[in-house]
Amino acid sequence: MKAQISNREIWGIALPIMLGNLAQTIINFTDTAFLGHLGVIALGASMLAGLFYYVFTTVAAGFAVGIQIIVARRFGEKNYGRVGVIFEHGSLFVLLLGAVLFSILYLFSDKLLLWLIDSPNIYAASLDYIKYRQFGIVFVCFNFLYRALYVGISNTKVITYSTVIMAVVNIVLDYGLIFGRFGLPEMGIGGAALASLAAEISAFVFFTTYSYIMLRKREFGMFKIHKLESELMGRILKISTPTMIQKLFSFSVWFIFFVLIEKMGETATGISSITRSIYMILITPCFAFSTTTNTLVSRIIGEGHTDQVFATVNKVLKNCLMCTIPVVVVVALFPITFASIYTDDLSFAQLVVPSIFVICSGTIFQCIGNAYFEAVSGTGNTSAALYLETVVLVVYVLFIAAMTHLT
Repeated sequence: MKAQISNREIWGIALPIMLGNLAQTIINFTDTAFLGHLGVIALGASMLAGLFYYVFTTVAAGFAVGIQIIVARRFGEKNYGRVGVIFEHGSLFVLLLGAVLFSILYLFSDKLLLWLIDSPNIYAASLDYIKYRQFGIVFVCFNFLYRALYVGISNTKVITYSTVIMAVVNIVLDYGLIFGRFGLPEMGIGGAALASLAAEISAFVFFTTYSYIMLRKREFGMFKIHKLESELMGRILKISTPTMIQKLFSFSVWFIFFVLIEKMGETATGISSITRSIYMILITPCFAFSTTTNTLVSRIIGEGHTDQVFATVNKVLKNCLMCTIPVVVVVALFPITFASIYTDDLSFAQLVVPSIFVICSGTIFQCIGNAYFEAVSGTGNTSAALYLETVVLVVYVLFIAAMTHLT
């Protein structure tokens, strides 16, 4: 049977998510672009400390995926009254999770970073970054939860609004606090972290205000006191836990990759920082359409149209490739131009070019893999997705260990 999901509906969900995903991409891009003009130490430290911070946030991101799946399922069933109940249970867990993650960051960041980073210069700069950024962890956890809510009810334009707010706050404060403009103190890498913290808080304030005004009186049952349901919390955790572990493993392995790069020297770390920033731009459509796949698969199953799943996944993938390939081609044709955004040193920019070609080819495979991977998660079978991810990550770790050792 031909899938009932239209291209217009796919883009209606994916485009706002894409813009929403740009929030963290823009933060990373502006941090890297501004700090690149301070030198390779600031570049490397912002990347490693930023990734270290994001490792902790992935636990919340994984939990939010579980909430998104359940909300989308209830939305597909037109059981709208359960949305607020699910969100309330998610909020309680996220509040506790955020407090635990902040405690770990506050108490152990210096010891963990000292163990991971060889360069004394990069280590000192990383501490300067994380001492400000760590205070945003609770707000980030709730922002993930809000995004899961709005993706689940297919009202993703709200994510676009939050992205614009985050981007404006981060760019203005980045420029002001890194370089000492607008009468603000010149803080260097610490200023980048403080700007990112302010951006995360601004998004949380927007999400909460918007939700209270727009959803409180609707049929979703938001901002009401609901009875705590142990069975519901258990179901949420059953779906979310494998995704939380999968996200944690996935991002932790990526962090390990950059830690191994750091041991190759400060120049290699600077190169990888620029490469990562460009890669995050390239895969922004990929993540948006993957989330769309997850949501639509869950919703279709909730509506009782399981026979439409594969056709829908393939249609989403085609749209993803149509959006991604032109961007990849432009970056591959003008690698020096893009690398030069981050540095004034042309010889250093040229060192980044080979890595740019690698990530351009890898982005296409990422799109294909993510589409089918998120389709599996969207069915609610997050345990299978976890097993698949684990196998891939083991192979990946062995490969990068061998390559960095040989280098």
